[in-house]
Amino acid sequence: MSNRMHQVSEHLKASSQFNNVNLAPPDPILKMNAIYKADPDPVKISVGVGAYRTEEGKPYILNCVKKAERMMLDDPNNDHEYLPMAGLQSFTDAAVKLILGADSHIIKENRAIGFQAISGTGALRVGAELLNRFRKSIAYVSKPTWGNHLAIFGDCGFEVREYQYWDPATRGLNESFFDTLRSAPNGSIFVLHGCAHNPTGVDPTEEQWKLVAKIMKEKNHFPFFDCAYQGFASGDLDKDAWSVRYFVDQGFEMFIAQSFAKNLGLYGERVGNLTLVVHNPDVLPKMHSNLCKIVRAMYSCPPAHGAKIASLVLNTPELYKEWTVELKAMADRIKEMRVMLFDLLTEMKTPGTWNHITDQIGMFTFTGLTQNQCKTLVGEHHIYLIDNGRISIAGLNTKNIRRFAEKIDWVVRNIQ
Repeated sequence: MSNRMHQVSEHLKASSQFNNVNLAPPDPILKMNAIYKADPDPVKISVGVGAYRTEEGKPYILNCVKKAERMMLDDPNNDHEYLPMAGLQSFTDAAVKLILGADSHIIKENRAIGFQAISGTGALRVGAELLNRFRKSIAYVSKPTWGNHLAIFGDCGFEVREYQYWDPATRGLNESFFDTLRSAPNGSIFVLHGCAHNPTGVDPTEEQWKLVAKIMKEKNHFPFFDCAYQGFASGDLDKDAWSVRYFVDQGFEMFIAQSFAKNLGLYGERVGNLTLVVHNPDVLPKMHSNLCKIVRAMYSCPPAHGAKIASLVLNTPELYKEWTVELKAMADRIKEMRVMLFDLLTEMKTPGTWNHITDQIGMFTFTGLTQNQCKTLVGEHHIYLIDNGRISIAGLNTKNIRRFAEKIDWVVRNIQ
C-alpha cells in the first residue's frame, strides 16, 4: 500500500461515526460452546449448552417431527408463503390448549388467545413490549435467572429488579422470594418459570406455588410465565403445566411465553407462542392488533416451517401420542443421569451434600461449584460449563459420566 493510500485509510478510520461503539461482552454459553467445538481432545465433555443429547452425545430429531416433515413434503398444498403477523393459527390454537388444558373454561369463554413468536425468547420480548405500552410497572426476574430475562425487559424500557430465588445454603428455593413478593410495589410484573427453573432446576412445591399466588393476588401483581420445558421436565405435559393452570384457576390475568425448542427438539426453527389470558374477552382483539403492530415493525411475520411441524404434531392424534412417548423417554434419560451422577459422587465420598442433583428437575442442575472450580474444569480437564456452576444434565451419558464425576470430585477436594 502506498503512503498516500495508507494516510487516506487512517483518516477514514479516524473519521468513522462508530468509533465510540464499545465491544459488547460475548454470550457466556455460546462462547463456551465455541471453545468446546474447537477443542480436539477426544474425551471433552460439554454440559454448558441447554440442548438435549442422546446417549451417544448427538442431537436428537424426534420421530414425530420426522413424520410431520414427510407429511409436509407430500402435501401438494404446502408452500413457503408468508404467514400472517400473528402466525399459523392451527399452531397457536393448539399451543394455547396445550398450556391451559383442552377443557379449560378460559378457552370456552374466549378469554385466551395465542400469538406465534420467535421461540420463547420472542414471546417474552413481544409480550414485554405490549406490557410496557399499556401497563407501566416494575418487572421482577429471578436471581439467578436465564440470561435473557434481564436484557429483554430492560431493553423494553422496564425498571428491572431481581428477586433472590436460589439459596446457596440449602441449594433450594430461597425463602426471601416470598418477602420480595410482599414488599414489591403493588401491580408489579413477576417473571415466573412454569417448571424446570433455568438455571437452578429448583421448582416451588405445589404448596409454595399456592403461597406465591396468594401473595400476588393480594398485591395485584401480574404473572408472566416463561414455559420453555412443558413435558420435557417431568415427562408429563399436564404435570408440567400445573403452576400455570393453578394461577388461571385463581382468576389471574397473565401472559405465558411458550417454547417448542426443547420438547419438540426444534431449536433452530424458533417455534414459540405467546398466550394471553384476560378477564374481558372484548379486549383481546385490541391486544391482538397491538401485537401485530409491534411484530410488523420488528420482524413482519414469524417463520413458517417449524410452526407447521408443531401444528401437525399437536393436531394429529397419532403424532401427538408418539410425541408424548418420546417426551417421557427424553425426560427419563435425564432423570437416570441425575441418579447416576449422585450415586457416583456418593460412592467417591465427594465432600459436601449432593442430594440437590436428584431433588432438582429438568435439564439443568445448579451444582454449587465455585467459579474457580468451574474454570479449572474447563481449563485443565476439558469439561465445558459456565462459571456459575450450572450444568446441562443432557450432556452426560453412560460413557462420560464417570469421568465427569471424578473431575467434580477432584476440583471439590483441591480448588476453592
